Amino acid sequence: MSKPVCVVVGVGAGNGESFSRKFAAEGYQVAILARNIDYLQKLSQEIPDSKAYQYDVTEIAKAEEVFSKIESEMGKISVLVYNAGAGAFANIEDSTVEDFQRAWEVNSRGLFAVAKQVIPQMRKVDGGNIVIIGATASVKGGANFTPFASAKAAQRSLAQSMARYLDPQKIHVSYIIVDGVIDSEKTRQWMPDKSEDYFMKSDEIADSVFFLTQQKSSAWTFELDLRPFGEKW
Repeated sequence: MSKPVCVVVGVGAGNGESFSRKFAAEGYQVAILARNIDYLQKLSQEIPDSKAYQYDVTEIAKAEEVFSKIESEMGKISVLVYNAGAGAFANIEDSTVEDFQRAWEVNSRGLFAVAKQVIPQMRKVDGGNIVIIGATASVKGGANFTPFASAKAAQRSLAQSMARYLDPQKIHVSYIIVDGVIDSEKTRQWMPDKSEDYFMKSDEIADSVFFLTQQKSSAWTFELDLRPFGEKW
């Protein structure tokens, strides 16, 4: 029997890479998608049963081609992890229309286009899981988060609509609110005074993502917020 297929959209060093490694370790074939094909190809050499596909979520005209290729080469998709995200961090006066547009294209429209590709494949395997990686900005629009917060709020609302439509069809849609700073070399440099407890570990976020895909349908989670205990909320 062939292994199930997981697609991770928006793979980079950090969360996307951890998600990809987690699903591969749990017995999935993993399609890793992002704009940087050189990085993806190197990563795919390290992750068993993975394939790299170049895809920019803002170029939605290419979605059908890419996802048809995944189905042809790997099989029908049963798990989608949508990790693509972007947004300028500025107030309403300092934001540009281009900032606003870009954030919406990546966070909301990109999810819309990808979901429309995977849903028919999931129906053919009698169900599936769509996990969307969100942010605190989806429920709390900070003064200096105008483009990002508005796009993330749209993404969360889209996820709710998808869940209400797809859950009865055995496709579990869930939304993770990542409420904290991801641990990386860059964030450590930005915040040298913060303690270990302040940062979120990508591998541990990946454990929660995988957990959502294993839930029984009598007790599905829609929204899960994750934060380190050092984060104020």
